[in-house]
Amino acid sequence: MPSPATFLVFGATGGTGRRFVDLALLQGHNVRCLVRIPSKLAQPAVADKLEVVQGSLLDDSLDLVPLVQGVDYVVIMVGDRAIQATQMICLPFVQRLVPCMRDHGVKRVLFQAGGLSRPYGGSLSPLLWVLRNTLARGFDGQHRDNEAVMRYLNTEAMDIEWIVHRAGIGGDGESNGELKRSSTWSIGTFRDVAAYNLKTVMDDQAVHTMDLSQYVS
Repeated sequence: MPSPATFLVFGATGGTGRRFVDLALLQGHNVRCLVRIPSKLAQPAVADKLEVVQGSLLDDSLDLVPLVQGVDYVVIMVGDRAIQATQMICLPFVQRLVPCMRDHGVKRVLFQAGGLSRPYGGSLSPLLWVLRNTLARGFDGQHRDNEAVMRYLNTEAMDIEWIVHRAGIGGDGESNGELKRSSTWSIGTFRDVAAYNLKTVMDDQAVHTMDLSQYVS
């Protein structure tokens, strides 16, 4: 088991975020969360290592300094389909976050994007391209926002140890196994994607990758 670390989590009340927080705490890590409505964060089994800060990343006046101070890893698992249909929310936030990380010596961040988001400088497989432009057309705003973040990280933040997980998520349910970094896609449950994110953000070999994830055979 890795040594205890301190995580700053954005998106802690989402399907993957809630399970990430629970898993990190159960493994003995410290977790600091920014949440709009603290009551939405279920009381974890281990609460003494959890710090909850009320606020919203959509708030331009949000002071990021006390959030990033003293953390080892930042994990971003956010998205709002309705808002992102008309405006980007992840890109402007990451553009504020990265300079603050630099200023306070925080090097590592994992950004969870959608599996149908095109990696910077790459392309989607024919199958994923079809899915994005048919069944998933309603999520196009989220994918464009994710792609803008990947472009920013690749062109303006290579000094940061960023990792992008282009996750395929199929909802709640029991674990279907372990996910690994891959060029092909599996639809993971919230808990399996959370476990992957926790493992991968601490994996030096994953730095500066924008991979999909697939279940281990």
